[in-house]
Amino acid sequence: MGVDALTGGARRLVDRWLFRLGRPEAAPIILYQRRIYVLPTAAGYAFALALLVMLIASINYNLSLGYALTFLLGGVAVASIVHAFRNLLQLSIRSGRTEPAFCGDALVFHLLIDNRRTARRPALRLRAHGEASAFDLPPGAVTEVSLALPTKTRGPFPLGRTILETRWPLGLIRAWSVFIPDITGLVYPAPEINPPPLPGQTAGEAQGQRSLRAGDDDFAGLRNHQTSDSPQHLAWKVFARGGPLMTKQFSTLEGGDIALEWSALPPTLDNEARLARLTAWLLIAEGSGRRYALQLPSRYFPRGHGHAHLHQCLHALALHDQAHAGPGDV
Repeated sequence: MGVDALTGGARRLVDRWLFRLGRPEAAPIILYQRRIYVLPTAAGYAFALALLVMLIASINYNLSLGYALTFLLGGVAVASIVHAFRNLLQLSIRSGRTEPAFCGDALVFHLLIDNRRTARRPALRLRAHGEASAFDLPPGAVTEVSLALPTKTRGPFPLGRTILETRWPLGLIRAWSVFIPDITGLVYPAPEINPPPLPGQTAGEAQGQRSLRAGDDDFAGLRNHQTSDSPQHLAWKVFARGGPLMTKQFSTLEGGDIALEWSALPPTLDNEARLARLTAWLLIAEGSGRRYALQLPSRYFPRGHGHAHLHQCLHALALHDQAHAGPGDV
């Protein structure tokens, strides 16, 4: 058993025993008194040591002003404990929108944090998976906090163990709360770099070349007028400037619908390489404006086009062979 596994097991044991964490919690998560923990920071321990030295010196030399200064600074430190604790008390956390991301990119989680008090909550920080986001909360307002997390594998990505903490006002005390919100993002497979042309597509079409067959996509130039041309396509501005009678010519992409099939991929590709190629082909097909179908070993998506169809196919690729995967920490 590796060091990381032992560390993770010990952390989960502490979470269950000390923080009473188990399954993800439904929103809203409210930070009551029993959920907030307070301990000195490194600066706080150094400050306490300095106060101890000052107290010993005051006792040895019977310094009245030394006593006064020591207890004054000690009172300030004790007051900072209360302020740090109250900076988190009664905050409410809810989940916001979370857009899917491609593997290797950052998956951005959005959390809505509600400050129900009429006091400002400064110097807060949200942490998860080694990443952090600092923010302030205005009085009586709901603030959306974004947390960008790196992704290494495709599939469901639960936010998992999350910490909301503060060291306000003096940095001597750290107050924090640990929770597991019921938020799961989705990571699409990373698209293959420099994929081959789409099935049934020529090399010229893969480079974006257009045919000059009849179409209405883009203006491609002018040609000599023929008697069979539609009056709507005549270049009247050229004719008005004294030029010859010309006809506008439009271009459109050659090719019809596209069928993307898992079984048609080369047998030398493993599952992840197949998913990467299909992901790249889906993005290219969507950008070409053509309809496309996707055939997976267990699912089939008929021909379609548009944002919803693309993300439906990408969603299936992200969850391929993960139908029984649980929402464990990533």
